[in-house]
Amino acid sequence: MSDLEAIVSAYARLYLDLTRTLDRRMADEGMSLARTKLLICLQKNGSMRGTAIADFFNQSPRTVTEAIDGLERDGFVERTPDPTDRRAKLIGITREGVGAVRTTEPLRERIIGQTFGVLDDDERAMLGHLIGKVDGALARLREGSD
Repeated sequence: MSDLEAIVSAYARLYLDLTRTLDRRMADEGMSLARTKLLICLQKNGSMRGTAIADFFNQSPRTVTEAIDGLERDGFVERTPDPTDRRAKLIGITREGVGAVRTTEPLRERIIGQTFGVLDDDERAMLGHLIGKVDGALARLREGSD
């Protein structure tokens, strides 16, 4: 395995392990990472159409609809008519949804803080810079400009 392949594998392992740890610990508190992220998206962006949520998370509309159905059943989101298109619905976070985020977000922040807390300020800044640099290269490849 080349050095670059080892770095990519380590990065992928870290990402998967972090998201699995977050999801498991948050689920123990009653809200999965995916559900929390969707609620945070609505809290920050306001009401959105389901298709916009699917685009935001790069997920299929069906996957997002199923997630929204569950959140609506639990009282965390509500569907309202879209005033610009009577055929469409807007998904908005409810007071209960805000409360759920308030409950689980500190746990998510604590786990991320403990994970990256082993790095000092300079190391975190360097990591952010390096990830940004690699992300920029990937964006150029995605756009087809080798």
